[in-house]
Amino acid sequence: MLQQVNGHNPGSDGQAREYLREDLQEFLGGEVLLYKLDDLTRVNPVTLETVLRCLQARYMADTFYTNAGCTLVALNPFKPVPQLYSPELMREYHAAPQPQKLKPHVFTVGEQTYRNVKSLIEPVNQSIVVSGESGAGKTWTSRCLMKFYAVVATSPASWESHKIAERIEQRILNSNPVMEAFGNACTLRNNNSSRFGKFIQLQLNRAQQMTGAAVQTYLLEKTRVACQASSERNFHIFYQICKGASEDERLQWHLPEGAAFSWLPNPERSLEEDCFEVTREAMLHLGIDTPTQNNIFKVLAGLLHLGNIQFAASEDEAQPCQPMDDAKYSVRTAASLLGLPEDVLLEMVQIRTIRAGRQQQVFRKPCARAECDTRRDCLAKLIYARLFDWLVSVINSSICADTDSWTTFIGLLDVYGFESFPDNSLEQLCINYANEKLQQHFVAHYLRAQQEEYAVEGLEWSFINYQDNQPCLDLIEGSPISICSLINEECRLNRPSSAAQLQTRIETALAGSPCLGHNKLSREPSFIVVHYAGPVRYHTAGLVEKNKDPIPPELTRLLQQSQDPLLMGLFPTNPKEKTQEEPPGQSRAPVLTVVSKFKASLEQLLQVLHSTTPHYIRCIKPNSQGQAQTFLQEEVLSQLEACGLVETIHISAAGFPIRVSHRNFVERYKLLRRLHPCTSSGPDSPYPAKGLPEWCPHSEEATLEPLIQDILHTLPVLTQAAAITGDSAEAMPAPMHCGRTKVFMTDSMLELLECGRARVLEQCARCIQGGWRRHRHREQERQWRAVMLIQAAIRSWLTRKHIQRLHAAATVIKRAWQKWRGYLLFKIRMACLAAKELDGVEEKHFSQAPCSLSTSPLQTRLLEAIIRLWPLGLVLANTAMGVGSFQRKLVVWACLQLPRGSPSSYTVQTAQDQAGVTSIRALPQGSIKFHCRKSPLRYADICPEPSPYSITGFNQILLERHRLIHVTSSAFTGLG
Repeated sequence: MLQQVNGHNPGSDGQAREYLREDLQEFLGGEVLLYKLDDLTRVNPVTLETVLRCLQARYMADTFYTNAGCTLVALNPFKPVPQLYSPELMREYHAAPQPQKLKPHVFTVGEQTYRNVKSLIEPVNQSIVVSGESGAGKTWTSRCLMKFYAVVATSPASWESHKIAERIEQRILNSNPVMEAFGNACTLRNNNSSRFGKFIQLQLNRAQQMTGAAVQTYLLEKTRVACQASSERNFHIFYQICKGASEDERLQWHLPEGAAFSWLPNPERSLEEDCFEVTREAMLHLGIDTPTQNNIFKVLAGLLHLGNIQFAASEDEAQPCQPMDDAKYSVRTAASLLGLPEDVLLEMVQIRTIRAGRQQQVFRKPCARAECDTRRDCLAKLIYARLFDWLVSVINSSICADTDSWTTFIGLLDVYGFESFPDNSLEQLCINYANEKLQQHFVAHYLRAQQEEYAVEGLEWSFINYQDNQPCLDLIEGSPISICSLINEECRLNRPSSAAQLQTRIETALAGSPCLGHNKLSREPSFIVVHYAGPVRYHTAGLVEKNKDPIPPELTRLLQQSQDPLLMGLFPTNPKEKTQEEPPGQSRAPVLTVVSKFKASLEQLLQVLHSTTPHYIRCIKPNSQGQAQTFLQEEVLSQLEACGLVETIHISAAGFPIRVSHRNFVERYKLLRRLHPCTSSGPDSPYPAKGLPEWCPHSEEATLEPLIQDILHTLPVLTQAAAITGDSAEAMPAPMHCGRTKVFMTDSMLELLECGRARVLEQCARCIQGGWRRHRHREQERQWRAVMLIQAAIRSWLTRKHIQRLHAAATVIKRAWQKWRGYLLFKIRMACLAAKELDGVEEKHFSQAPCSLSTSPLQTRLLEAIIRLWPLGLVLANTAMGVGSFQRKLVVWACLQLPRGSPSSYTVQTAQDQAGVTSIRALPQGSIKFHCRKSPLRYADICPEPSPYSITGFNQILLERHRLIHVTSSAFTGLG
C-alpha cells in the first residue's frame, strides 16, 4: 500500500503539486463542511457527486479514512504515513471511552470488534472483510489490523505469561512477510498483489488475550510460477533469493551473478518487498531453522533452472523431443538441486505413460514439444503448491493455540481484489467470482436483510433500490446450467476441448442471462461477464485444461524418488494416494476440478462469515498509476458504483444500525428505571423487589413490554441530562423504535442510553461506597475505643510496676544509708576513743605556737575540728577531687557542722619546741591502710595516693609542727 513514487520530472512534478495545492485551496474554500465531514451519511444530498467530492477533499488534505455508515472507506495514500499507524495511536484508540468519536481509522474498526468480543451480553465471534480492487491497500490494511490486535490484546499479569504473549505476537506478525514472500507478486496494478486469499483467525481466551492464530488459504495462483504476463513478475521469493543470497549460497544454489532465467522476468526492478533478510528472520521466528531454509531455497533455485529447459521439436513423432544444447546444463543443475536422477527427470518430461485395456497395459508415448513444456510447467507448479501448503501448515503449527485455550476469535479476510486484464483466464474468473460472493454477502447482510428485518418488525420503512448481484452469481454458479457447470462438464468429457466450441456452448445455454455479454469483434474465442464492478472478457483458450489441473501420476512418482529431505517430506510414498487417472472401465468419482474445489472452500468461508458479526472496510484506489496526491474521479467513481457504497450510505443514514433483542435490552438497561420516580420499586411496580422475572417463552412479550416502556419513559430525563452537560448532539431526541422482538436505535441513542446507564451505575457505586465507608468508619471507631482501653490498662499496669520498682529501690537505698550511718557513727566513736589515747598533748600547746606563726581564732577552731574528726576526714579524703574542689568544701563544712564535745575532753599531746613526729606508741612496721565498707559516695572505694601529710594508720599519728600549721592555713584559705 505504501509506495514511493520515483522516476518523475522534478520540475513538472513541482508545478503539478503547486497547481493541486491551489486547486485544493479553492475547493476547500467553498467546501469547508464537506472537508470536515467524517461520515458520508451526513452529506446532503447523498449522491455520487457529493460523496466523490467529499472523498477527494479529504484525500487531498491527507485524510485517508472516512466512515460510510456501517462501512469504513480507506483511500490508498500511495506514500508512507508512519505517524498514522504508530503504537501510541493504537493505544489511544484502545484507551478511548468512545473510539467512534475519534477520527475515522482502521483502528476504530479493530477496537469495535475487540470490544464486541469483550461484551458481557452474548459475546459473538467477529470478522472483518477487507475488500477492494487489486492495489487498493487490502494487504496493508490487514497487516495494520494484525499489529493493532497484537498490541491491545496482549496484557498478561505475570512475567512468564508476558513472555508467552510476546512470542505469540511475534510469530503472528512474522507470518505476514513469509506469506507475502511466497504468495504475493508484482502485477500491472499492484506491486504487492496477493495471489491467494487468506482468512486469518485471531484466537482469544476468556480474558480477551490473544493466545494464537490460524491461517486458511484459498486458490493460490500457482500458474504464476511458470507463466507471467507481460510487465509482471513471479512471486517475490524468487527475486529475494537472486538478490539477497551470499556468495557461498550462490555457489551452492547455482545462482551466478547476472544469470538469466525464463521464469524470472523483470529482475532489474527493485521493490520494497525484495528483502531477503526479513523473510529469513521471519522464518526463523516461526521455527524454520537455517538448514531447512537453505533446503527450501535450493528447491526454489532448482525450479528456476527447470524453467530454462527448452525442447526442440522432434522430426520423428516416434522419438522424444530433445532438450536444446544450452538447456543441458539446466537439466543437470535442476536434477542436482531437486535430488533427482538426470536421466529419469528428462525421461518423465519427454515421455507420457498411458494405461489401457483390461489388463492395464502400459504404453509409452513420446510427447510433442508443447506437451513437454506443459509437463515441465506442471512439475514446477506441483512442487511450489506443495511447498506453499507445507509453509502454511508450519505457520499454523507455530501460531495456532489449543482448542481448549481459546473461546472466541476475530477473523480477518484478505481476499484478492476484483481483476480485469487484457487477457483474463480461469484465475481471474475465480477471483472475480469470490468478490461477487463477498459482495452478495455484504448486500444480504447490510442492505436486503436490514430492510426486510424492518418490515418484519413492523417499522415504517420506505424500501431503497440497491444493486443486487444475484443475477451475476446465477450466471457463474447457478443450477442447473452455469459457466462453472459447463466448464466442469467439458472436463468430464473424454475428448479434446475446443475454445470456440466452449464459447458457443456458453453463449447458447446462457443466452437469457442479463449479465452475459458478447463481443462479436473479437477474433479470439471469449465471453463477457458483467460483474458488479464492470464487464470482464474471459478467453476460453486453455480454460478447460486449467480447470482440470491434471497431475500425471508418473510426475508424482518421480518426486517420490527424490533424495532431497524437503521433497521426501512433501511427497511421501503413500500407496493409498489416489490420482486423477483411474483405469477405464471402473466406476470412478467425478473429477475434482479447480472450480469445484474453489467453490467448496468459498462456501465454507461464507458459512464462517455468516456465523460471525461482520465488519466491512472498503479500500479505494485513487488512481491506477500508484501516485500520491492524485485523485482520478473516473476511476474512483467506478469503484463507488461497483461496491454499492451510495446505497449503503442511504440505508445507514435512514436506518437503525443498532438492533437488540427485548430481553437483552431489558437486562442491560433496566437500571435506567431508577431515573424515573414513577418506575422505581414500589407497590405499583410489576416487580417491586425481585428484578426481572424468570424466563418464560409463553409470556415473554407480556413480561418484557412493561419493563421496556418503563425504560423508554426515562429518555426525556436522559435528554435533559445530556443538555445540561452541554452535549448538544446527545441532547437532540434520537429516533428509537420498539419492534416485535427487537429494539431498533441509532448510534446516538445507544450513546445516550450508555451514558444514562453509566450515571446510574455511578450513583449505585457511590451509594455502595458510602455504606461501605460508614461501616468501615464505625468499625474503625470501635477498634480505636478498644485500642485506647487496652493502652490505658497497659499504661496503668506499667506505672504501677514502675512505682513498685522505685519503692523497692528507695527501701534498699534507705536501708543502705541507715546501715552506713550507723557504721559512720561507730567510726566517729572509735575516733573519739583514739583521741583520748594521744600522748600528753594539751590544748594549750596549740595556742602557744612559735611567734613566727600567727594564728587566728578561726584557724584554731578549724584545727581542733580536724584533730577531733580526723577519722571522718580520712574516709572522705578517699575521693579523687582536688583540695579546692566543691565536694571537698562540702566535706569540710559537714565536719564543722557536726556536734562536738568540749575541748577539754580531748587530750592531744605533742612535743613542744621539737621538730619531727612524736608517737605515744611504737611505730607500726610498714604502712597501715584504713579499711571500711563500700561507701555510696563516688570514688570512696579507691585508695588515695600516699601523701606526706596523710595519716596512714589507726594508732599512728604523724604530726610535724611546722607542717601542721601550713595545712591549717591552707584549709582556711580553701574555705575562704
